[in-house]
Amino acid sequence: MKRSMGFQLRVSAFAVMVATVALAACGGDGDAEAAPEKAKAGAAQAEGKAGEPAGKAASNFNPAPGDTATRKVRDALSRHDSAAADSIARADSIAEDSAKKAGGTAAPRRRFQAGEDPAFARANGWPVRGPVALPGAILPDKRIVCYYGNPNSSRMGALGEFPRDEMLRKLQGEVQKWTQADPQHPAVPCLHMVSVVAQGDAGPSGHYRSQMRDSQVDSMYNMAKSINGLFIIDVQVGTDDIRNIMPRFENFLKRPDVHFAVDPEFYMRGGIVPGRKIGTMHAADINYVSEQLARIVRENNLPPKVLVIHRFTRNMVTDTEDIILRPEVQIVIDMDGWGAPWLKRDSYRDYVVRHPVQYTGFKLFYHNDTKKGDPLMSPADLLRLEPKPLYIQYQ
Repeated sequence: MKRSMGFQLRVSAFAVMVATVALAACGGDGDAEAAPEKAKAGAAQAEGKAGEPAGKAASNFNPAPGDTATRKVRDALSRHDSAAADSIARADSIAEDSAKKAGGTAAPRRRFQAGEDPAFARANGWPVRGPVALPGAILPDKRIVCYYGNPNSSRMGALGEFPRDEMLRKLQGEVQKWTQADPQHPAVPCLHMVSVVAQGDAGPSGHYRSQMRDSQVDSMYNMAKSINGLFIIDVQVGTDDIRNIMPRFENFLKRPDVHFAVDPEFYMRGGIVPGRKIGTMHAADINYVSEQLARIVRENNLPPKVLVIHRFTRNMVTDTEDIILRPEVQIVIDMDGWGAPWLKRDSYRDYVVRHPVQYTGFKLFYHNDTKKGDPLMSPADLLRLEPKPLYIQYQ
């Protein structure tokens, strides 16, 4: 159904930095009052994610004049090799001057930044041919705009950082911006709650994760409902298996406005403690989740469910070509991780555009994206991407 692109990868020059997750849990495993303070390992995208290389431009991608040199300069600077960067820049300048002297008058060509070239997207299989959307489907006619986090943590995202009324007001402001930027895809507000939180302690379950109480999940659901919004239950598996965790939330998922997400960053294999390396989710795991969601939709006569899978490295999601698309489920691969705009565009190209599944998302960090002086990417910035993300998450 989809093909895997076998492009050679360039080695990232950034240092690996993965922060350890330290989360406190009280009470029983299924009844935990977690106080999660997750130092987002996904944030290390800007510092170098678990040694994951960023992809080299595909052979069928035709960059505008000077783009190749620009990438070489940037790579040289990332190696702290300023002499090489200067040499490359001078050579490119000389070549450009020579072309001008030769009297070249070719029509100017738009210079696409990473992730923006529609021809590159088409060459990689976009738009994906999937099942026809069923009645009540949110995508692709609308765009989901979410606030992410956990109400017990002020550092995990907007859901816990801002007081309730302020948080909902800020979210509605972002929703309005997106609808104004792209009226053809009106934005729908959404609260995206991490309901199973990876932690650095094994806890009562022994699986390095803490589950929120049903009353906490229900409280956040009602908050989303108060603004006619959607609600997404997000799961960080730890050393457990999604097959053991997902059934716990079936009663919530029977509601028509509740959807599901899994974060492969914390899907740990071989007993590795979350935060020590980036986790992995296989296509078989995703197929299990989508199969269960499809069953819930059929049995309860519901509109299609949205399934969000986070990604910021190649190995976070394996064998994407084996992911099964179902009419009852709409799968979004969400570009997670923080950093400068150019780095986020690079990651979108390398880990989302190159590996087509169905729909795409993009995550923005109010603090981590801007802490080095870079601007937060705007709706206009993200609408230049191809394919255009239909799921936007703010943390």
